[in-house]
Amino acid sequence: MIKIVSQSRRRIITIFFWLCCVYPLQAQIWPRGNVDTPYLQIPKPKQVVVQLDVENGGMIANNHEITQSLGDMYYNGVNLRVGWQTDHEGDTYHQLYNYPIYGIGLYASTFRKAEIGTPTALYGFVSVPIAPGRFRRWDFNYRISLGLASNFVPYDEENNPLNVLLGSHRNVFIDLGFQTHYRLSTHFQIGMGVSFHHFSNGSIRQPNKGINLLPLSATLTYIPHRKAPDFTKAELPELDEKGQIHLHYAFGIKQFEPRNRKRYFKSTLGMYWSYAVGYKWRLGVGADLFYSDSGNQPEIAGDALNKIGSMFSGGPAFYIDHVLTKRLYLNGNIGVYLHRNQFNGEIKPVFLRIGTRYTVWKNAYAGVSIKAHTGKADFVEWTMGYTLHRKKH
Repeated sequence: MIKIVSQSRRRIITIFFWLCCVYPLQAQIWPRGNVDTPYLQIPKPKQVVVQLDVENGGMIANNHEITQSLGDMYYNGVNLRVGWQTDHEGDTYHQLYNYPIYGIGLYASTFRKAEIGTPTALYGFVSVPIAPGRFRRWDFNYRISLGLASNFVPYDEENNPLNVLLGSHRNVFIDLGFQTHYRLSTHFQIGMGVSFHHFSNGSIRQPNKGINLLPLSATLTYIPHRKAPDFTKAELPELDEKGQIHLHYAFGIKQFEPRNRKRYFKSTLGMYWSYAVGYKWRLGVGADLFYSDSGNQPEIAGDALNKIGSMFSGGPAFYIDHVLTKRLYLNGNIGVYLHRNQFNGEIKPVFLRIGTRYTVWKNAYAGVSIKAHTGKADFVEWTMGYTLHRKKH
């Protein structure tokens, strides 16, 4: 297993140094100086940032059962990130977030436990500067990442009973991090940081206690063509709206326990009203109606079988959006059930939602969310919806 991880690390490090070599060569073939070709629309190249990140840390055990099954788990991993620096010519929201870096990343890790596997992940990320320009050589940022991880060894009652954490080969990868960098030269930076990683399948397969990691990291950053991006900040106009109405439908599947391998269809129908609190936030209220096919199955519903109330639940909820760009935003809800069924996995009177949404065309959006009860996932919601805008003028 250690050999496999070493090979993954070598591949990522090889890619990092290959990128360091290729980008300078690319600059040699780009037109320089004044080119008299009015018919040729040469796009302005984005500043590329390449980062290699090595991290080490431990797992946060959710309960005593995990420690009994797997013991203490020491973790190490490596990330390769390629990002693109935003500037004044892009989205209005770029200046609100101090011109962040958007990009993609590759991840490889090991727990030194054959029962868990050697996870790898592909993810997208945004790195947001904190108080930029205060220090000559130092900078600080926080990072949000979301992706898909694979290469886990899932729970199996006969072949792998010790992995009480995850029941699936592929899982969602969530990363939150803080970094500080020191500029060594025009092209290179070194840095360090702390992160929180979470792996979960949203109860698509049981068990789904999830894996939570808290690593420290050392970072080497390479900027092939450092230039001074246009970080000019303009005065933004007042938002022209009286509120928005959001209509959405979501669906997913849920497994209840490892021994019952059957998975059940679940869905959500919701309606919310929200109002902009500045450019970055939206707050509002609404309600969700949930459907669970498990409420129509005798092995789950038991004596409550064949009752309409066994399949439906719902209640009012508080609505919050954290707007990142004109199209992309993070969405969350905190709701209270007016009616619920514990046998459908609705184990608490309060339900939660957190996810991401993207406006794909005009007012239509799509996204993915995790509906949960405190720290336990209910199911992954694949969401589609439509927003009605109310203007002031």
